[in-house]
Amino acid sequence: MQRRPLLAATAAALLALATTGAQAQATAFPSKPIRLIVTFPPGGAPDILARLFADKAQLGQNIMVDNKPGAGGNIGADMAAKAPADGHTLVMGTVGTHSINGSLYSKMPYDMVKDFTPIAHVASAPNLLVVTNDLPVKTVAELITWLKANPGKASFGSPGIGSSVHVSGELFKSMTGTTMTHVPYKGRQFAIPDLVGGQIQLMFDNMPSALPMAKEGKIRAVAQTTAKRSAAAPDVPTVAETVPGFEATTWFAMFGPANLPREVVAKVNAELKRVFALPDVQDKLKTLGLEPWISTPDELARYQATEIVKWAKVVKESGAKAE
Repeated sequence: MQRRPLLAATAAALLALATTGAQAQATAFPSKPIRLIVTFPPGGAPDILARLFADKAQLGQNIMVDNKPGAGGNIGADMAAKAPADGHTLVMGTVGTHSINGSLYSKMPYDMVKDFTPIAHVASAPNLLVVTNDLPVKTVAELITWLKANPGKASFGSPGIGSSVHVSGELFKSMTGTTMTHVPYKGRQFAIPDLVGGQIQLMFDNMPSALPMAKEGKIRAVAQTTAKRSAAAPDVPTVAETVPGFEATTWFAMFGPANLPREVVAKVNAELKRVFALPDVQDKLKTLGLEPWISTPDELARYQATEIVKWAKVVKESGAKAE
């Protein structure tokens, strides 16, 4: 009869030890360099954000940015989802990897919600509708007219199936009744030379990537995809000014594997807030058309849920699929 109290006491002691150990591990975080996965090649907005954080963060360990592109970001996101839940592997998720791809791909290697711990929404940006300089259009209305007069002759590029660049084009097709061929690339650095050279006619590229090239005159900026004009490009109209209701915002957020300790989440979230509030970082983002918003983990979870519903509708209506 004395065994039950003894077993109960032993179990309680073991639980206390386990809890203390988990708390100690979280308190000691990070105990080694942090791997921050970027799901697209270098040069794009998620890479810029990840490297800004890696350069400025003061967590006591180096942050190593690891670009793992492919499958619309699924390859890199899956690596993060399957990493140990200790905070030493994080991912700069995108609207594609964490809200669009679940509807676009018939088979996903991960669950966009269940396999991750939300840490913080980091920034958002318009996509910029840009065209090759040889295309005889300067406005959205002129582009729609040209596309309808030349059905099937235009191609639009993207850095991968499921990216915001891709679905912005699908949304445009659906809302304007035009036809274009989607050409997915392994990254924007492969798509842009074809756009400049006229092999593809247009892109809905991330503004931080496209705006500098448009200012240099290498491509032509026609419109931006957010509901209101960005302060980074006040002279560029929105698509919605011609096509009411059109809106496609690309966003970037940091996630960790599922079941990340709350103390780790809080520590990374706090450092994100500090870094992205720095004046030089704010200035850098402003010039690129990126708008920082470091949310709480709960705010990110709620925002992600609404975005999953929104883009599932767009994917269904457009008929887009990942081949």
